[in-house]
Amino acid sequence: MKINPKNGIDKLIFGMKENDVIAIYGKPDRNYKDEDDNVIFAYNKLKVRLTFYVEEEFKLGYIVASSKDLELFGNKIIDRKISDVKKDLTAKSITKFTQEEFDTFENYFNEENWIIFQTEFDEVVKFEIGAIINQKDEFDWKFPSKK
Repeated sequence: MKINPKNGIDKLIFGMKENDVIAIYGKPDRNYKDEDDNVIFAYNKLKVRLTFYVEEEFKLGYIVASSKDLELFGNKIIDRKISDVKKDLTAKSITKFTQEEFDTFENYFNEENWIIFQTEFDEVVKFEIGAIINQKDEFDWKFPSKK
C-alpha cells in the first residue's frame, strides 16, 4: 500500500465520500461515529481506519494505518526503526518533526505533509496521514468532487 503524501494511501484519496471508498474496497468491517459525529470506517484486512468529517460533507480527511505493506517513497515503514525511516525521508527533504512522548509510545509529526509516525520501543507501529489545510485555512481536497 503506497503512501501518497498530501493525497492519501493506495486508492484512498482525501476528499472521497463514503460511497467512493465502498466502491473500491467494499463495506467496512466496522462503521461508527466518533464523539464529534464524524463517520469512521475500519477495514481489518487493510489495517486502516478512515475518518469522514461531518463538517466537510463527510469527505475522507484522515487515515490511520498499521499494515506491514505500507510503503513511503518505496520503503516499508512498519516495524522499522524510526531512525532508519527518518534517514530515508531526509533524502526527500522531509526533516522537520515534532516529537511527543506518552507511556512507551512516541509520535513523530511532520506538519508540512501532515503525517505522524507512532513508535513503540523505537520501531514504527502506526502511521497517520491527514488532508492538508491550505493558506486559506481550508482543506485541500485531492479527490474531484461531483457536483
